[in-house]
Amino acid sequence: MRLLVRSALTLAMTLCLAGQAAASEVVIAAASDLSAAIKDVVAVFEKSSGHTVKLTLGSSGNFYAQIRNGAPFDVFLSADLTYVREIEKAGLAEAATSYTYATGHLVLWVPKNSAIPIETQGIKALLDPRVRRIAIANPEVAPYGRAAVEAMKKSGVYEAARPKLVLGENAAQSAQFAQSGAADIGVIPLSLALMDSMKAQGKYRDIPADSYPRLEQAAVILKQATKAGHQNAARAFMELLRSEQGRAVLRRYGFEVK
Repeated sequence: MRLLVRSALTLAMTLCLAGQAAASEVVIAAASDLSAAIKDVVAVFEKSSGHTVKLTLGSSGNFYAQIRNGAPFDVFLSADLTYVREIEKAGLAEAATSYTYATGHLVLWVPKNSAIPIETQGIKALLDPRVRRIAIANPEVAPYGRAAVEAMKKSGVYEAARPKLVLGENAAQSAQFAQSGAADIGVIPLSLALMDSMKAQGKYRDIPADSYPRLEQAAVILKQATKAGHQNAARAFMELLRSEQGRAVLRRYGFEVK
């Protein structure tokens, strides 16, 4: 009997140690429009998998440049499918791991007490004389910034709005500018307007999706994951993101998912 007990304890300890050895870190670079959604996904992933996540949020264009220069990321979640395609062309991605995880949307956001008439004027409200500063993400590196510029151009307000633009380094910073009062209005991702703090302090109005290029957002596992020994954790994370549980989180923050 004692031998059986010792054997059972030894087996349990072996399985425990094996599980610890299998757990590892995954280093993720994520577009900042995912600020709230990805943190929810990460929380579920860490609890269910035993893996840990090192998360960095920023602009997709800056991450693209960093990855091309050898930045040690395992997974890239871009707000623009094009950046992922270029990473693949450069031979920096694990084969057959990329996919489009969501489509994003743009909105106008103002504080709740703002008199700027976004409800009735839509994007034309950018011409309101009370609008002195307009926050958008930097179009040079942020897909949502480029989309904001295109939406303003299509609506015929860009030339009048251009001198008032306040550029955030990424989409999240542009939302912060609007939320803090550093700008009177923000042209920001819907996903950020749906964050609890943004909903509590402001209101938003959708910008018609046909007024800017489709914001297809893509994910990919990078070859760095294998070099770092993080490939299993990276694959497990991608599986969760693609699962119904992961898609439900994205939907909650306004992303369009299949």
